[in-house]
Amino acid sequence: MIRFFEATLDHGLKVIAEVSTEAKSAAMGYFVKTGARDETKEESGVSHFLEHMVFKGPEEMDAYAVNLAFDRMGARYNAFTSDENTVYYGAVLPELLPDLLELFTKLMRPALRQEDFEMERKVILEEIALYEDRPEFVAYQRAREHYFRNHPLANRVLGTRESIEKMTRERMAAYHARRYVPGNMVLAFAGKLDWERVLDQAARLTERWKPGSAGRDYPPFAPTPARVAEPYPRARQTYLVGLYPGFSARDPRRYLAAVLASVLGDAGSSRLHWALVDKGLVESAGAGHEEHDELGTFGVYATTRPENRARVAEIVAEELARLDREPPTEEEIARAKTKAKTQIVFAGETPMKRLFHLGLSYAYTGRYEPLSEVLRKLEAVRREDLAAYLAERPFEKGVFFELVPGEG
Repeated sequence: MIRFFEATLDHGLKVIAEVSTEAKSAAMGYFVKTGARDETKEESGVSHFLEHMVFKGPEEMDAYAVNLAFDRMGARYNAFTSDENTVYYGAVLPELLPDLLELFTKLMRPALRQEDFEMERKVILEEIALYEDRPEFVAYQRAREHYFRNHPLANRVLGTRESIEKMTRERMAAYHARRYVPGNMVLAFAGKLDWERVLDQAARLTERWKPGSAGRDYPPFAPTPARVAEPYPRARQTYLVGLYPGFSARDPRRYLAAVLASVLGDAGSSRLHWALVDKGLVESAGAGHEEHDELGTFGVYATTRPENRARVAEIVAEELARLDREPPTEEEIARAKTKAKTQIVFAGETPMKRLFHLGLSYAYTGRYEPLSEVLRKLEAVRREDLAAYLAERPFEKGVFFELVPGEG
């Protein structure tokens, strides 16, 4: 049996839980509505940097004590930062959930010690260097910068070497005070737990938090069609990335985008697979849809040898154009639905995996979307829905980016 609960504490923190009496574990997470798009130029990379600093501990704990506390619980835990969210999560045996909640709540108010700050700055700079050695990451990052241009979604999650080197502990503390406020956070639980107990504990642990909310800028955006090629000295292959208008996290059409992405670019069997991968023209190719706050992007990608660059780009363009002439067949749609539903069901089989959809979906929409509803909406996608989207010619409104070997 699965039941959903939600409440808003006096200072504004939203608390939600999907309780399953059949689960064998319990998961929880703090979902903070803040990421790269919420940073100023001077703050570039601060959200991700702060994520690292949180695990250095609050005033009464150092990093070793934090690590030891997680270890004593046998917790599986981590965190991630994206363009729009910073998420801290963990899973434990049900009887240890109160301990996990207490620890994560303490971490939400980190000490931000200067010595930890300087040490972690080096870690972030090493991480930036690591990703600079991954041309596929650089290609996607640069494609986004060309697509979003001056929009905040063009901001880099890691920041730049310059912004991290100039970052100060005081600037980070000000950002934390501005963004990590109750009204800008969701505390989510999934699995086997006592709702009343965790709600009471959350209220008690956060009772000293000051009320507050944080805004987000939503500047108007319309993509400018372009084809761009840039050299990159660390590239040995050619990386192709196309980004086009998609649907936001609140738009019900995001389900048809998921189906279309599967038809076009599923790794095992799709139009791009048979046109490119099966013919040995590329190392990899695919498509996907990314939902943002008020925006969305539909993307395609391919990695190929430099000598195949022109031919692969031509085939990708042909396949995108063919979608308009030959919309997905009923058979293609049925296969895509089954694959999507299978992935969703697999992802919902454990409280830890279910937590991500639960928390992020609620953070974006403010409502609960049970697994059964997601499956129903996927099943409801019709061929005419896809045709209506394709009739808008979205693939004529994006950016096609190529990262090629060479000195830049």
